[in-house]
Amino acid sequence: MSGKIDARLKELGIELPTPPAPVASYVPYVVSGNLVTISGQVTMGPKGLEYVGKVGAEVSLEDGKAAAKLCAINVIAQVKAACGGDLDRVRRCVRVGVFVNAVPDYTQHPEVANGASDLFVAVFGDAGKHARAAVGAGSLPRGVACEVEAVFEIA
Repeated sequence: MSGKIDARLKELGIELPTPPAPVASYVPYVVSGNLVTISGQVTMGPKGLEYVGKVGAEVSLEDGKAAAKLCAINVIAQVKAACGGDLDRVRRCVRVGVFVNAVPDYTQHPEVANGASDLFVAVFGDAGKHARAAVGAGSLPRGVACEVEAVFEIA
């Protein structure tokens, strides 16, 4: 199915991956009424995990932002699956949670999280503007630099 949001993704040069299956005891998304909650998505790229390491040590701020963007791409892929392939059903990105695997004294979590937030706005326009939490984590699954979860309103 191709629509306005799919066309926007193409303009941005973004090809959504096939959403990965969960690797533990959870589901990738839950639809409840008109809300879709997307489980945390990590930095799974075409060649496997990318951006492994701690931001502020092995991973730079710019790579941290790129990691958050990759997570957001995976979030959008899950939203597309939850919407039966029709991203035009998205009415709003409601809330985003960004977890940053960072060194203890790191303070630029919001700047890392902008990698995800900026993508949601680029893809969905004003409907991509959201409430957000950006927090540091002592570690994340498989040692990835970032994980992003989100809640969307759909039609």
